[in-house]
Amino acid sequence: MPPTLHHSRFCQKPSRRQALAVGGLSLFGGMNLPDLLRAESRAASQRRQGKAKSVILLYLHGGAPTQDMFDMKPAAPVEVRGEFKPIATNVPGVDICELLPRMARWMHRSALVRGVNHRAGCHNEIPSFTGYEPPPANAQDPPDNLPPSMGSVCEYLKPQDDQRAAYVHLPVPLGYTGVGESGPGAGFLGRRYDPLLTSATQTVDEGADVKNRAHPPQIRGVPRLADSQLIDGLTPDRLSRRRSLLEVLDAGPARHAAEAETAGFDRFQERAFDLLTSPDLKARFDPALIDQRVKQRYGDTLFGNSAFIAGKLVETGVRFVNVIWTWYNLAIAGLQDFGWDTHEHNFATLGHFLPHLDLVYSSLMEDLEQSGLLDETLVVLTSDFGRTPGVNRTAGRDHWTHCYSTILAGAGIRGGTIHGASDKHAALPIDCPVRPADICATIYRCLGIDPDMLVYDRLNRPHKIAQGGEPIGAVLG
Repeated sequence: MPPTLHHSRFCQKPSRRQALAVGGLSLFGGMNLPDLLRAESRAASQRRQGKAKSVILLYLHGGAPTQDMFDMKPAAPVEVRGEFKPIATNVPGVDICELLPRMARWMHRSALVRGVNHRAGCHNEIPSFTGYEPPPANAQDPPDNLPPSMGSVCEYLKPQDDQRAAYVHLPVPLGYTGVGESGPGAGFLGRRYDPLLTSATQTVDEGADVKNRAHPPQIRGVPRLADSQLIDGLTPDRLSRRRSLLEVLDAGPARHAAEAETAGFDRFQERAFDLLTSPDLKARFDPALIDQRVKQRYGDTLFGNSAFIAGKLVETGVRFVNVIWTWYNLAIAGLQDFGWDTHEHNFATLGHFLPHLDLVYSSLMEDLEQSGLLDETLVVLTSDFGRTPGVNRTAGRDHWTHCYSTILAGAGIRGGTIHGASDKHAALPIDCPVRPADICATIYRCLGIDPDMLVYDRLNRPHKIAQGGEPIGAVLG
């Protein structure tokens, strides 16, 4: 019997539990270190059993045109419907783009959420990672004034004595500046809860036409851990002795006087030591793992290799992994690659991007299923906003935050589900509109984390970790 389409007809939300106050988290908000540790202990004790042990967030940066991918309108005028045709998936009644045939075979494990929208303006990544929708004028507020990302909350909630990374961001900082945007960070929780960030040397094939904006070349590369190789002659034993010496030197009165100033650095210092001596984590970044078979299955690109490594990281217990398909052009002179920001040549660019996305997504799902990890790993595919219903004069689609789609698959998800609907031009939601905060709340619920849990900013003001979002009950399995 083929999988059954479960279409959400109603938007009633489950009743909310009384908010959980976790205690102030900021060292600058009137709390001392013992208070912070007690708050962390209370937060850890409030975790519930969730079906998902880990999350892999595949992030299409720049505003993916999901009406050309997952919410197609074949009956719309040509200037709206675009150039691609829909194909059937393995769930009757669910169609997606013809360039995504492998993804079509995974709809039975997936929920397609249509009608996602926000008011935070374009090229604002903060809603996707935190649920918070800052007014466009406030989008560039200092990062330490912003709420924490979902991954940073996972880093915060892990047991105090667990020095392993709970949150990893692949392969490079998010954004076109090379410095990184605010969304994936820890915000007012403090830098100690920022993700473990990798780096990558980006290349293109010899002779590739880097100036062809309609057909940008594949970006090659493998994410790597910075400083993950021990300096010649520095053995793990010697490194451990250096750590002990630093602890002695740091134990004097001056340390306590500056505790609030250095708490974030101490956390980074601990993480650096642990990475240098953690064979389990380092092994997941061994380039030898990306053999010829992996290259063929994942496409041998920076995005594909990052997704493969993400699957390996959840094997080690990493709780939250970002895999970013962003602008990769900073390191390659003259490269005309604007990621998913398809103001020009939308369909030519998607003809290049979608088959590769199809390959990477399906290969990741296959690996997770074959290893048994798909039943405990939530895979999320989303973007920062969408694209206009109409096609412009340069065959592109412009910015549009009013309607786009997100896919959730794997652990905790009711497969074969469509939630919400857009109008006949994919311009506005007409049934069950969804905010990014609702997506975040759904992810938290899958992880067994109460989306109403409170964290406190630097002024001791309470904030719900999902910014008031409601879990989408219709897509939860």
